[in-house]
Amino acid sequence: MGVSTTSPAEGVRVVTVDHPPVNALPVRGWYDLADALRTAGRDPEVRCVVLAAAGRGFNAGVDIKEMQRDTGHTALIGANRGCSEAFAAVYECEVPVVAAVHGFCLGGGIGLVGNADAIVASDDATFGLPELDRGALGAATHLARLVPQHLMRALYYTSRTATAAELHAHGSVWKVVPRAGLRDAALELAGEIARKDGYLIRLAKAAINGIDPVDVRRSYRFEQGFTFEANLSGAAGRVRDTFGKEA
Repeated sequence: MGVSTTSPAEGVRVVTVDHPPVNALPVRGWYDLADALRTAGRDPEVRCVVLAAAGRGFNAGVDIKEMQRDTGHTALIGANRGCSEAFAAVYECEVPVVAAVHGFCLGGGIGLVGNADAIVASDDATFGLPELDRGALGAATHLARLVPQHLMRALYYTSRTATAAELHAHGSVWKVVPRAGLRDAALELAGEIARKDGYLIRLAKAAINGIDPVDVRRSYRFEQGFTFEANLSGAAGRVRDTFGKEA
């Protein structure tokens, strides 16, 4: 349980999140994931990283129950900072990151895959931001990298999800495969990338990030400011307290 790293093929490092029951990460988990991604990217033998998950789904965001147990703002601040670090670790990883997504990819999961270089998904994968239903805001920055602007807004305001097939149609998912074939499909793409010259692939990653029209770290931190306002106003708590009580 936690975050583990394996090396299944030359030049490829797989970082796997396993935090039952739904991969909703506590504060420490986000930092552990960030550390694993940065360590993998710094390894000169690595030319591509695969970000994967075990269990029922890819990621269910932050551990809301951890926040509910906290009588102050320590968990909220920790989750915001931890998410920011993990999302940035994907984006700033020195080599390309391929996200292998199965099941649900929600909240913080969108922050991870939205910053990845490529996404391979199983045919049962769904993507969405239920933030408004969870007393939070954020990661519209990353959802906007997956779908067109107006669809992003509609998904954000309604907390609805989009399927892997729909994202594939928008061009943000590289390939959709049966769940049993997800790992192989992700490793196939990662292996193709890893066959490139290691020095050049790192230059390519830096160059592409350098021409990105949106500073994802800064825009996400801007969004998080509204999460703090929602909490200080009491609105976030009112909504968050209903979590797990839906009929």
